[in-house]
Amino acid sequence: MTADASTFTTPSTERPPSAVPVDWTAVEDWLGVGLPTDYRRLADRHGPMDFGDYVWIHVPCVQQGRFDYGEWLRETHREARIEARKLPEAERPVFHPEPGGLLAWGCTRGGDVLFWDTSASADPDGWTVVVRHSGAVPGSGLLAWHRYGLTLTGYLRHTVRDTWELPSPPGPLMGPLPGTVARTAFLADAGAWTPPAPVPPRLTEAERRVALTTGTGWDALRLLSPPPERPYLGDGSWERLFTELGTRLPEEYVRLMDEYGAGIWSGWLRFHTPLRTGGRRFLTHAEDTADAYRDLKDAFPDRCPLTVWPDPGGFLPFANSIDGDHLGWLTEGEDPDAWPLIVWPRHADQGPPLEGGLIGTLLAWQRGTLAAPGLATLDEDDDPVEFAGFRPWDDSAYW
Repeated sequence: MTADASTFTTPSTERPPSAVPVDWTAVEDWLGVGLPTDYRRLADRHGPMDFGDYVWIHVPCVQQGRFDYGEWLRETHREARIEARKLPEAERPVFHPEPGGLLAWGCTRGGDVLFWDTSASADPDGWTVVVRHSGAVPGSGLLAWHRYGLTLTGYLRHTVRDTWELPSPPGPLMGPLPGTVARTAFLADAGAWTPPAPVPPRLTEAERRVALTTGTGWDALRLLSPPPERPYLGDGSWERLFTELGTRLPEEYVRLMDEYGAGIWSGWLRFHTPLRTGGRRFLTHAEDTADAYRDLKDAFPDRCPLTVWPDPGGFLPFANSIDGDHLGWLTEGEDPDAWPLIVWPRHADQGPPLEGGLIGTLLAWQRGTLAAPGLATLDEDDDPVEFAGFRPWDDSAYW
């Protein structure tokens, strides 16, 4: 088996590969492990590459707003860890930085993720490939988590095969692929990546206890997700909004918005700008959501059981998620402070109203202790402090 991919690859003429400087000592110190020689050779020769018009081989690099090697590893390993929970416990792999964990090096256009098995050898040059196949079919011989007894170069070599070769690797392979190597199209301007410096804990142990377990209400929420120095609410007033809606809104919501303003919680839950005037104001978003719900209710009445604002007791949304879920109130009764919260989930059946108020709901959700249809959840191994936070918006934000 060849140890150099140059013997079976051809650089693309349309998107020629080009190297990005890599400080391998710094990268390997940050990872806590060495990396295979053939991978470093590929990276030094080609930079971030599109192999065979199908496999993206990611190398240490960064492109603003597109890719960060460290973030990609963290997110890929987290998603893989969650996906692996579908396996019987004895068959679940562990992931870097756990000792012997799988370490990602690429992904495909079909949604497969490619790893090294760092437990295969004490020498990184002996690490073998494991592929998380997105399209594994029962009975096909292709496993969802397929372990190939091949190094990176050996695996790539077999993907460009013309015929089956002996010794045949264990299990089916993707391909055959063309042996082309091109610059990754979405990383055309990628540059050198610098490993992040160690960051001290955001909270002390005492503050963590308050934020995650012993604290309640505003004090705990402020620790978990500090409010911005300058919250953005828009250029109008609460009285103007109440007049436009024909109702006041819960005091807890008003206080929250006065302290935090519009923005996104935990990178997922988007609160509408409440006091903006003009075309993208609170009323516009509420009416658009209400119209969409009515259309779905007409087509699927069993799946859309809620009454819609401004009908009495109707659903009045004030936030939505990046996945298309909506959070709002059931406007039941004359007292807005008694309105129950409810989520209109996009990918689940309608659940009951949430228990508790808005501050308690936000706090429990960011702590990872609230599970409800339509609300994103933390994995059991996630640190809530890492995922909690609030990012404020300004007038350029759509919502």
